[in-house]
Amino acid sequence: MPMPRPARRRGFTLIELIVVMAIIALLVAIAAPRYLQSLDRAREASLRSTLQVLRHAIDQFAADRGRYPESLQELVDTRYLRQLPDDPITGQRETWVLLAPAPDSVLPGALWDVRSGAAGRARDGALYADW
Repeated sequence: MPMPRPARRRGFTLIELIVVMAIIALLVAIAAPRYLQSLDRAREASLRSTLQVLRHAIDQFAADRGRYPESLQELVDTRYLRQLPDDPITGQRETWVLLAPAPDSVLPGALWDVRSGAAGRARDGALYADW
């Protein structure tokens, strides 16, 4: 009569699990910086686009009304913007920096340009506040 074989345990050894975990950690270490860089690039592109839209709305307001708006909220109230956008870098609406027109400006008003109030520099080295 043949001898019964002992039951084989199924599963992974500790060494196999450690090797798999090391491979996963290596892949994450390679992918994470690229992912974070892509998030930064997207925020910067969104900021440039948002500033372009805001500046266009200010120019349209000035062309239509013969004066600059008093605030960003006036652009929303007069339907030049649907809503006040968030600053993509800070994630807040209150951080926009409003620039008044030059004292010798032909058009009256309080809002000539808008810039980001975010601290820090973009990937190209320029300050966010200078855009």
